[in-house]
Amino acid sequence: MSDQPILEMNQISKEFPGVKALDEVSLKVRAGTVHALMGENGAGKSTLMKCLFGLYRPDAGQIILNDRPVEIENPKIALSHGISMIHQELHPVPYRSVMENMWLGRFPMKNYGPIRLVDHKKMYRDTQELLHSLDMEINPGTIVGNLSVSKVQSIEIAKAVSYDAKVIIMDEPTSSLTENEVEHLFRIIHDLKQRGVAIIYISHKIEEILRIADEVTIMRDGKTVGTWVAAELTTDLIISRMVGRDLTHRFPERHNVPGDVVLGVRQLRSPQVKSFRDISFELRKGEILGIGGLVGAQRTELIEALFGLRAIVSGQITLNGQPLRLKSPVQAIKHKIALLTEERRVTGIFPVLSVLENTLIANLGKYIKFGLLDDKTRREDAADSINLLRIKTPSLRTLIKDLSGGNQQKVLFARWLLTEPEILLLDEPTRGIDVGAKYEIYTIIADLAQQGKSIIMISSEMPELLGMSDRIMVMCEGRLSGIVDGRSATQEEIMRLATRFMA
Repeated sequence: MSDQPILEMNQISKEFPGVKALDEVSLKVRAGTVHALMGENGAGKSTLMKCLFGLYRPDAGQIILNDRPVEIENPKIALSHGISMIHQELHPVPYRSVMENMWLGRFPMKNYGPIRLVDHKKMYRDTQELLHSLDMEINPGTIVGNLSVSKVQSIEIAKAVSYDAKVIIMDEPTSSLTENEVEHLFRIIHDLKQRGVAIIYISHKIEEILRIADEVTIMRDGKTVGTWVAAELTTDLIISRMVGRDLTHRFPERHNVPGDVVLGVRQLRSPQVKSFRDISFELRKGEILGIGGLVGAQRTELIEALFGLRAIVSGQITLNGQPLRLKSPVQAIKHKIALLTEERRVTGIFPVLSVLENTLIANLGKYIKFGLLDDKTRREDAADSINLLRIKTPSLRTLIKDLSGGNQQKVLFARWLLTEPEILLLDEPTRGIDVGAKYEIYTIIADLAQQGKSIIMISSEMPELLGMSDRIMVMCEGRLSGIVDGRSATQEEIMRLATRFMA
């Protein structure tokens, strides 16, 4: 590990219409270290890294690599300089194989007489050797669309390594990984450090940062707050420097009082063999019912069935004591049920549409009068929602993809609140957003429960489940393994239930 930086980014600035995303940001990264980059959503972390990888051109500033100034105009040039990036949003070619995704744009070629064709044998062999060196058990010939998100994430890591990169940017690399897969990733990172590779690691998970980082740079509002040795930091110090204030409580006080049963579920079973089965529970008015469990517990599949997105082969759902059979999300919305999906970028937002359109799209019928769209009312309602939830956006016309993750999530909350739901199904509502934005989301959830809304909240974060839930329902391998009181439950108790039916 050298004291000399392998990479310097000096006084980097970048503006978008209505937003100064980076304001003279500087960063120094040493070879053979993990340099964590932290900050609230919208702090400018991803924008800075996109400038480094050539996805954006900075308006001002200089990038120095191995003591030489470089101009990085596009990702191809970045890769040629030994800079690789694993993006938070995975975009594989789903209907092609692992090896084809790995070597896309640089297939090994072989001459067959006058014809030059792809050398599939070499590509398979090279992929197999690379995956083996990283201790990844993935068949190079497997179609990527058949793999889990965590496996696709692993392929992206292997692809980054395949470029023989000296600087690897990892943007929220553990957001979709299981605990065992996270441990595997950390072993890979340790190995890369031993080879002298510099890792720039973006994450909102403070526990991870304190465990694996050597240095931490914190950003706020497009500026650099400072850089510290990770061993000198604590969770409280990181949070206060990220948000510019002390967060004395990670979760808001809740004053909701659960009432009568609103939703009843009896012996619910999916037609798929490896999915949820024989699930029974009740949801009360004004209650926050958390759902815990490990990856593969079928939590998402269960609430999608409650929203009419998945078929049910047997069992019964009752709403306010009346039988309910949902065949589509449209019917669920009519019955005042809303679903905030797990992957907001895939199944939540419409990235090429504005904040206005994304806010109102679930409730368009309300704004049609005499066959015409009432644009004035639309804008008024969208503006009211933005003010109510304190959504940071330059304007209603801003594309939602240009907002931070936390503000995108709040737009989705605004969308569903305009449908006036009585039951909200929230699947990982704070995934991929920072501690400050998380607190704002928690406050929204707590306020809704106090208003008498009934909430089912899936979360893979144990403190979140314990801090926000009145009761916690734990699932394992598609089965209900127990329901515990949210205020008295422990992490050990939940983990024991989450592994109850595992072989």
